[in-house]
Amino acid sequence: MDTYSIIWMVKFMNYPTGTGKVKKQTNYANRGMGLEHDLNDSNLYYLDHDKAIIYKKPTPITISKVDYPSRLEAVIKEAYFKTPSTTDYNGIYRGKYIDFEAKETKNKTSFSLRNIHPHQIQHLRNIYNHKGIAFLIVRFTSLNETYLLMANDLIEFIESNKRESIPISFFKEKAHQVKEGYIPRVDYLKVIDQIIGGI
Repeated sequence: MDTYSIIWMVKFMNYPTGTGKVKKQTNYANRGMGLEHDLNDSNLYYLDHDKAIIYKKPTPITISKVDYPSRLEAVIKEAYFKTPSTTDYNGIYRGKYIDFEAKETKNKTSFSLRNIHPHQIQHLRNIYNHKGIAFLIVRFTSLNETYLLMANDLIEFIESNKRESIPISFFKEKAHQVKEGYIPRVDYLKVIDQIIGGI
């Protein structure tokens, strides 16, 4: 059994005690983190199966105050964001650099462009201009639909519209729906393969 399957069983099932029932966990602290969790699990699967190396980027912070309750412990008491972060994920897939941002919205009809910062859009533009694979993944949580929008289509929309949001109709027309599955949970690389074909 591969590492990913073992981690999944330990994390989500009563293994090895053996009821075989999926644990129902309610963790209100992680609301709005469903897509991120699914992507992290999918990336772990890709890594374990030697398909791609894609990581969530750490948020750059500067620590300004630390308490040391004992010699072996340190507690961060105060920190601030050092620089604006670029996008959520990056890595390498089939010899190409891959970089993307992931967002969730409860809105059923559109995705607000306020959810993505201008410097993130510029970053995706730069990756695209340098022949990297750049895109945006948006999950419409109320519809239970996830879409992958390539950076060039995102930029084209922004440059040709004065709207402050992207309507769901644009996602249905230009983006690619990412089906949710068992393992991996969000197989977005399957969509990338369909879009770019043989690299």
